Amino acid sequence: MDLAHAVLEGNRLALARLLTQVENGTVQGRQALEALFPHTGRAHLIGVTGPPGTGKSSLVNQLALQIRRSDPPRKVAIVAVDPSSPFTGGAILGDRVRMRDLSGDPGVFIRSMASRGSLGGLAHATSSVVQALDAAGFQVILIETVGAGQAEVDIARLAHTVLVVEAPGLGDDIQAIKAGILEIADILVINKADLSGVEATERALLSMLQLAHPAPRIFANQREHHHLAWDENPKDLESVETWIPPVQRTVAVEGDGVTELAGLIAQHVAYLQKTGGWEQREQARLQSELDELLRQALVRRWRDTVPEAHYTQVLQRLLDRQISPWQAVAELVNGGEA
Repeated sequence: MDLAHAVLEGNRLALARLLTQVENGTVQGRQALEALFPHTGRAHLIGVTGPPGTGKSSLVNQLALQIRRSDPPRKVAIVAVDPSSPFTGGAILGDRVRMRDLSGDPGVFIRSMASRGSLGGLAHATSSVVQALDAAGFQVILIETVGAGQAEVDIARLAHTVLVVEAPGLGDDIQAIKAGILEIADILVINKADLSGVEATERALLSMLQLAHPAPRIFANQREHHHLAWDENPKDLESVETWIPPVQRTVAVEGDGVTELAGLIAQHVAYLQKTGGWEQREQARLQSELDELLRQALVRRWRDTVPEAHYTQVLQRLLDRQISPWQAVAELVNGGEA
């Protein structure tokens, strides 16, 4: 039985082997992905990002448990993109020992990936890993990123629903906003909401959302778990024409607010399906992947046509500041014609 067929049959060992092949960029891995691609496009991809120390892993753990307890339970995969070890290049946190609550559940698959220095905390192979898990029949795929800052916008090109996680007491109430990370949020989560300062964090997020979305009027609900609401119908978020990120408080280690967060995620899915946003995000994701593969292929093809000595000579002139980077590109691509 070949690797792709074994994955479609539900063989977890074959899936693990395929993901290793994909991460290593092998020919066998690519061929298996090509065979599996017609079976993709069914999973709900949820990105979880935000600054370090906000409890993203604990939140992902609780979300996965919530999804597994739903009726009917759905199969969940978790892709945890970790910082790379400076010595081995492997994922420092391994298979996330903090997710022990999920161990032994055949409906859950956890994969840690090393970011290997890639910007945005996303490994280059993350998209392919997600495709493999999608083809393997996992209905929800949670993608947790390192939390590297502004370049986290990479996750917005991969996920249908993006959760941006904040926490009080980190001294960076506006940090996410300054980094541009607020712009990619579909749902804002204030985790560790039992800590002091949660009201200040929530006020900062709500005020920035009011600036970004002046209508309809946004206000903090006075119920136990605060979130964005509308004057007319605060519970029916998917009925509005423009999705405004709701704010949900959680205490992930206790499981508080996670049920409500799962409800908001379901409302966002309904909104995407109603407005055509699901198809738009799928198109944007595949177009981004296609463009990246094209860039890689064209650069490889171009390098094959340029003598190494000529490339080295142009690079040296660039280092000596005899030519600018734009002039270097013009010389290499079309013989010096700008």
